[in-house]
Amino acid sequence: MRGGALVLAACTAMADTPALADSQNRIQTVAQAGAERRFDIPAQSLSDALTLFGQQAGMQVSAHGDLVRGKTSNALAGSMPPREALSALLAGTGLAYELGDGGAVILDPAAGSSSAVTLDPILVAGSGGAGSSARPTGVSIGTETLERLDPQDLQDVFRSTPSVQVGSSLPVSQKVYVNGVEETNLAVTIDGSRQKNKLFHHNTTTLIDPDLLKAVRVNPGVAPADAGPGALGGSIAYETKDVADLLQPGDNFGGTASTEYNTNGGTLSNDLTLFGRNSGFEALGYFKLARGDEFEDGDGTQVTGSETDFVSGLGKLAYQHGSGYRAELSYENVEDDGDRPYRANFISTDSGRPTAATRNYRIKRENLVASFENATPEGLFNPYARIAFSTTHLDTLETGNDNFGTYESLNGTLANTSEFALGTVDVGADFYSDTSEGNFPDYGSDWMNLTEESRNVGVFAQARLEPTDRFRLSFGGRGDHHRFEGLDGSESENSGLSGNISGEYDLLPFLTASAGASHVFGGVELAEPFIVNPDWAYPGGGLEPSTANNVFAGLEFRGDGIDPSLAGFTVYGKVFNTTIDDIRDEEYRGGPDVYSDLEAVGFEIGAGYEWMDGFVRVSYADIDTEINGNSGSSEYQYIGTTIGQVLSAEAAYTLPSTGVTIGADAQVFFEEDSTDIYSSSPGSPYPAYEVANAFVSYTPESHQFITVRATVKNIFDETYADRASYGQEYPGVEVLNEPGRSFLLSAKVRF
Repeated sequence: MRGGALVLAACTAMADTPALADSQNRIQTVAQAGAERRFDIPAQSLSDALTLFGQQAGMQVSAHGDLVRGKTSNALAGSMPPREALSALLAGTGLAYELGDGGAVILDPAAGSSSAVTLDPILVAGSGGAGSSARPTGVSIGTETLERLDPQDLQDVFRSTPSVQVGSSLPVSQKVYVNGVEETNLAVTIDGSRQKNKLFHHNTTTLIDPDLLKAVRVNPGVAPADAGPGALGGSIAYETKDVADLLQPGDNFGGTASTEYNTNGGTLSNDLTLFGRNSGFEALGYFKLARGDEFEDGDGTQVTGSETDFVSGLGKLAYQHGSGYRAELSYENVEDDGDRPYRANFISTDSGRPTAATRNYRIKRENLVASFENATPEGLFNPYARIAFSTTHLDTLETGNDNFGTYESLNGTLANTSEFALGTVDVGADFYSDTSEGNFPDYGSDWMNLTEESRNVGVFAQARLEPTDRFRLSFGGRGDHHRFEGLDGSESENSGLSGNISGEYDLLPFLTASAGASHVFGGVELAEPFIVNPDWAYPGGGLEPSTANNVFAGLEFRGDGIDPSLAGFTVYGKVFNTTIDDIRDEEYRGGPDVYSDLEAVGFEIGAGYEWMDGFVRVSYADIDTEINGNSGSSEYQYIGTTIGQVLSAEAAYTLPSTGVTIGADAQVFFEEDSTDIYSSSPGSPYPAYEVANAFVSYTPESHQFITVRATVKNIFDETYADRASYGQEYPGVEVLNEPGRSFLLSAKVRF
């Protein structure tokens, strides 16, 4: 995305028609300096459309959130100068544009100012229209989509994306599965910082506060080389909000405050954000506190250990020089501290040793990132650097057995983006040094400190090119040298090469074909600190590194390529296959060198229609996951799970000139009976279920600084466990049910 859209976040205005004409002449001067560009932008939210425009035009475009919020763009397809394309994109929105330093600035002609004020650039990571967050090449969830979803946890973030599922009703034990592959087999980053967090198999992998997010990008299967090492099954990139995403037009300082109440469990969430910018300096501070009791499932039964006890925060400091070079330091943390089921990813089991009903789980994840980049890149020399430290710490507190474990990663990247007429090329190097540490009582008076370590150094190159108006191509590779150290000090060293290629070709003005493939070297995964055994004997030849192969192919149809009356209508489909060999599947008694193999195969299809004030979208996925030749099962903790057939639908509509938006979504999961587990205990099929949600939000035209919202989740009070939740095929396991019907009331004030 570094070679893509850069947003200058501006608030400007113009007083009269001559000023508007002058601004158009100035942007025309910039546009005419280059050849025509090809544009393919469906009708969607204006903020996300401008992101795509910036990528496809190769220019920087301003788009302050408040200025474009609630507006929808026109569809845009064909080859034309950027000036004409931007005029067509903004037609009917009431907005204009002006030449800013290095790019285009979006203006409100009715604001009454006679001159433009250009603010500092920011990077927009991710796109995706209001009604479409998925394409054959990946999943992008932008700011406006996140605001519409109003996610409470990661399950809400991905709830309209059938190929991405999140198990468990508790954030403390939620895990993300992409095409059936568990997220520890993906390259996961938050603001570019590596997140592995393989801590405890009963816990979440990446605990995150979705209110912090401005964008999420998922590359299922085939990931670029600069996504980072270990992208066996693809990548997930989370990006948090910046000052420029939040400032009101014309302001240098501001803030937001919001409160939300959930009737199911009596949960009250409050957050406050303060931010400002002056003379190139920026500062942002965010704090959230959420407290609540246990919620009830659809049968009215309280779900054990489901209380809310959550704290999160974000702090950012940045300075951007007039030349465009930007330095930023950010610190983000989340903490969940509450009594959970003894095994936090399910309620109870009729097998195993007797346990208490609950115990306290205190999990804290921290992320510290320092970065330096050219925020207005051009030409061949645009260096960027990042150094980050992430850590996740878990205490499971119970009388006489207070265990704790920590996963830490020191990681960094040094690279350069070169811009050419055909596109961009990223070349660089990255590293990580990860430590998995467990501290447990030695069933006596002493404590054991058990540690595994892994280190990796890699070099990479990734090209993103547009050889012709009809052809987009991305290809790259990386080489990694990996070193692993076991509990007993034994070492393993491995090196490997990874490569990827993917592309899109416009077969017809309305039909685009896409395909991609990758081979990935993954190194050796650290063992879970809660399962390590001091008696493990590591093999003399070292542990086996994981490797993966991914392929996909897809088609996308756009109605505006046939007739203007079909603008906004899209249909897409893709097929995929992922195989991962030698995934480390360590066992306390079985040893450190147990391995499993995974194969995930499936398809996804979708259709949508977007118009000026709304959208409707339907998608369907069928995903089959096999582990060691058997269907994916909860038996395998960090590998994959059975998803089966999923149908998803969503729609939203903004009533013109009212400030009222209404929306709804639904998910249908079909019965899945391929749940092979232990042959001595035949499993039960995963049951079918349906769940629906709806919302209405209101931002008064005369008081646009306030937004109120009412949401009803699980409208029909369905009793169910999410398809990706642990233990559904075990007859003796009581799974974690999702909340029953819940009403959420919220208010947000901007000042």
